[in-house]
Amino acid sequence: MGNTIQDQDSEECQIQKNLFNFECPIGRGGYGKVWKVELKKTKQCFAMKEMSKFRVIRKKSVSSILNERKLLSIIKHPFVVNMQYAFQDKENLYLVMDLMTGGDLRYHICKTRRFTESQAKFFTACIFSGLEYLHVLGIIHRDIKPENLVFDKKGYLRITDFGIARLISSDNSKETSGTPGYMAPEVMCKRNHGIAVDYFALGVIVYELMMGKRPYTGRNRNDIKEQALSKQILLKKSDLPAGWSIESADFVNKLLQRKPENRLGTNGPSEVKNHVWLSDVQWSSLFAKTLVSPFIPSNSENFNASSQFDFKEELDGFIPLDSIDEIFKGYFYNQHSGEYKPETTQSFRGKNRSWL
Repeated sequence: MGNTIQDQDSEECQIQKNLFNFECPIGRGGYGKVWKVELKKTKQCFAMKEMSKFRVIRKKSVSSILNERKLLSIIKHPFVVNMQYAFQDKENLYLVMDLMTGGDLRYHICKTRRFTESQAKFFTACIFSGLEYLHVLGIIHRDIKPENLVFDKKGYLRITDFGIARLISSDNSKETSGTPGYMAPEVMCKRNHGIAVDYFALGVIVYELMMGKRPYTGRNRNDIKEQALSKQILLKKSDLPAGWSIESADFVNKLLQRKPENRLGTNGPSEVKNHVWLSDVQWSSLFAKTLVSPFIPSNSENFNASSQFDFKEELDGFIPLDSIDEIFKGYFYNQHSGEYKPETTQSFRGKNRSWL
């Protein structure tokens, strides 16, 4: 016999805030705080996103927040920051995720500025491994950038933040969400887009690791858009820092093609994986995480977290509590319950799909 509704309701009540010890804040976002927490029963540590329901509603981000939780429930991979639990109380939503103690890539770019080719290649292999998995599932991340790539203690990168990720759609031209500087031209121009947008962003990141700056910069979104549309990046051997190969330049050049039909990865992840620059990557050892990373974050503080997290809620109008409860109804997930079956994952396998 399966669980009854009463059993399921009882299980939801088992995941509550008071089951965790809150150790310290490690970040903040637009909706609240990120904490390092310890599950009292197992002593295992996690990262917990605490998001104010009022802020989510005020910023008109309900669909984004619910979409992220839905996608995270079908994702489980060693190169993604996985969700372990999701629950709520009257005021907040809570996402309990894998704890990554190495800090995000942006933090380390600001500290290190440039990286060696071997470091950049290792980072690229990690990012690609996560993207390949997502793309096979039919998911486009759409916001690949250093802030959304975090290190574990062994120096392996994982992908996080699925707020604007979406399942591949034949009509997504009106969805222009993303981050200027990493956003592909077809997104900026409000055209239909596919997995190639994530590979354009990967190209920007490799360029940044190589050159110490992004290929397209500007004072605002329009400046960056104008540069990206008018200037095709074409790195030459003479442009490269000492120690970088011409194969690395070719990899970046092919990822940063303005037209998606010319871009590496448009026809599927294998195009990227089989590029000559990545030919010496030991993929099975990388997946097993038995390789020694060429960049291992120190044991010191790796977060740009402020100790001041208090803020005032400024709401336009009154929102009845029963309305809020209805909006976020079902915001619950337990990775360890054994109940979830990723039907969406299965539905995308075995389908012939266009990567465009």
